[in-house]
Amino acid sequence: MSRPLEGIRILDFSHVLAGPFATRILGDMGADVVKINSAARAVGANKATHPFYIMWNRNKRALAVNMSSEEGRETCRKLCEKADIVIDNFSVGVLDRWGVGYESTRKVNPGVIYIQMSGMGEGGPWSKFVTYAPTIHAIAGLTALTGVPGRSDIGIGFSYNDHQAGLHGAVAILAALESRQNLGRGQRIDMSQFEVGVNFSGPSLLDYFVNNNSSEPTGNKLPYDIAAPHACYPCAGVSGDAVVDERWVAIACMTDEQWGAFKGVMGNPAWADESVFDSASGRVENVTRLDEGVTKYTQTLSPEDIMVACQKVGVPAGVVQNAEDLVERDPQLKQSGFLHTDEGEYGKFGVTYSDKLPFQFEATPCDIYERVHRVGEDNVAVLQDWLDMSEADVKQAEEAGTLK
Repeated sequence: MSRPLEGIRILDFSHVLAGPFATRILGDMGADVVKINSAARAVGANKATHPFYIMWNRNKRALAVNMSSEEGRETCRKLCEKADIVIDNFSVGVLDRWGVGYESTRKVNPGVIYIQMSGMGEGGPWSKFVTYAPTIHAIAGLTALTGVPGRSDIGIGFSYNDHQAGLHGAVAILAALESRQNLGRGQRIDMSQFEVGVNFSGPSLLDYFVNNNSSEPTGNKLPYDIAAPHACYPCAGVSGDAVVDERWVAIACMTDEQWGAFKGVMGNPAWADESVFDSASGRVENVTRLDEGVTKYTQTLSPEDIMVACQKVGVPAGVVQNAEDLVERDPQLKQSGFLHTDEGEYGKFGVTYSDKLPFQFEATPCDIYERVHRVGEDNVAVLQDWLDMSEADVKQAEEAGTLK
């Protein structure tokens, strides 16, 4: 049974995380994604043994092209003429300077879809800015909102906005493919990763528009709802002095009914029956005492036991899991097979785990997860399939340094 996007050709000039994540999703769903790289650019996160490269470039064929040579650029021009989608997340204008931009390609390939996933989008005073996740988080307002009260310099940490930009990019491509079916032509998509980040500040922006209130970080407390207990609580099972050895559980009582059920989970301690805790507003006003009482309970049990006991009576609760929990102990992921052993070996990392698509197609299963390919590994196969080049011609171009 074919996968949903089989037959769709994608030329992938993207690098690091956002663009490669978008094309990984599409490759998982069956698109023929050709990853453009070169020996000169295969350093850092572009190196095939780098963790980022390993994570975001499965289910892709690897083509090495020396874009500093006219011959290499000519090869890419021909590939663009055969592509359904061309994607990059360079600074604005790089593909145009290489002579493989949208305006030149659409003249010979009117059905082509180009998506430019630059940091700031095209136009505007910041369009040429170089961006990475920490700077996007900061500029978009996410850093100022994701920390503890009194601090605006902590931020999210990992590349949250890159992941979100990848998802937005994949959705935009699918929408453009649908549009092409209706209109009979492709189009150019200009996507700003910065604006993706600003999207996630929606409630804070509304608070400012309506109330002229500039939101601040609130830690685990809800800024716009009245609910308690609503925090992470320490549990039994600490195995060492390091932070990673601590054990925590998240508990979120959103209603008075859930609070009543949680009291039963705790064994109905006398302190919890005080009248100040009867309402959500009272619990929030007395949250320090509330959290002290909850902590006395949680410190006596494992986070797993607390989660199960809470969930049995409809109280939202979850173990604060680390990577070891997810890989070795999570029964839900084990049941679904979401994490599986990758078929490849990657230098010092050896055999690695990989995650699957978080959705399952009934009629067109997406269950092929091919290892990451070395730079240039598919030169012959790709150029035979896309451009009808002979193996001898490909080898000759490799020896000349064009496909390197």
